[in-house]
Amino acid sequence: MRRLFLTVVLLAVLAAGAVAWWMHQPLPLAAQTVEVDIEPGTLPRGVAQAVVNAGVRANPDLLYWYFRLSGQARQIKAGSYEIETGVTPRRLLAKLARGEESLRALTLVEGWNIRQVRAALAKEDALRHDTAAMDDAALMAQLGRPGVHPEGRFFPDTYTYSKNSSDIALLRRAMRAMDRRLQAAWEQRTPEAAVRTPEDALILASIVEKETGKGADRPLVSAVFNNRLRQNIPLQTDPTVIYGMGATFNGNLRKVDLQTDTPWNTYTRSGLPPTPIAMPGKASLLAAVQPADSKALYFVARGDGSSHFSETLDEHNRAVNKYQRGR
Repeated sequence: MRRLFLTVVLLAVLAAGAVAWWMHQPLPLAAQTVEVDIEPGTLPRGVAQAVVNAGVRANPDLLYWYFRLSGQARQIKAGSYEIETGVTPRRLLAKLARGEESLRALTLVEGWNIRQVRAALAKEDALRHDTAAMDDAALMAQLGRPGVHPEGRFFPDTYTYSKNSSDIALLRRAMRAMDRRLQAAWEQRTPEAAVRTPEDALILASIVEKETGKGADRPLVSAVFNNRLRQNIPLQTDPTVIYGMGATFNGNLRKVDLQTDTPWNTYTRSGLPPTPIAMPGKASLLAAVQPADSKALYFVARGDGSSHFSETLDEHNRAVNKYQRGR
């Protein structure tokens, strides 16, 4: 009996040693990287089988018992994971228990309009496209902002997301980010700012974003528009006209377009347009409420990304002749 006991103990020690050795050995993979999807509610045995099905070449029963005996089986989190060459059972379990999902990234670019935002979302294969069948009104209702126009409501930034997460979740994060950025900018507005509400600041910031070729010019571009708003001079800014034309704009802005009235035509209508025309970034939000100390009412592109600013129409016309007509 004693000999049998010693044999059992020896086998147990050898087995423990073998497991201890195995848990530190790289697991063979079917490819350089395999993706494992763990659905919510999956039990440890199902997790082990999902790992193997994904391309990790291991015995699923061995993985299962390792998960169980480790004491971390109940800590394994649902999600999408990338398993790379060289992963050991120990590192695999740690990744699953910590929820170290494989993350994708999507960048929403400053100056994009809502059509471009939605097109970018549609191209993300790893996202779940819950908004695909929604029009803009339904989208904003889903986000808890019924009746609000979606333009300019999302902050341009790079957002990471896990595979199969909803595009609604990403947009909600971007919307809340814009809420925070706009409020922060509004709290820093100066007496020189002609805008009277955060909504007006957002609209003006979107125009500044589209009219600025060089970042350093933003406060001066804002000063021009703030001065015009204060003096009730039409803004006369081409990007708003282009926005009002929608998909009909072919890249060529004609005189007749400037004369064709739309709610966004700031040549035919005074004041700000009814909605933003793009997503403004942080710098444009701040510029809208912190215009430069300038009396300029006009500006024209120099052709190098910067602009020339003028206080009088005569000076502006000379600048147009110089920079646009080469006279």
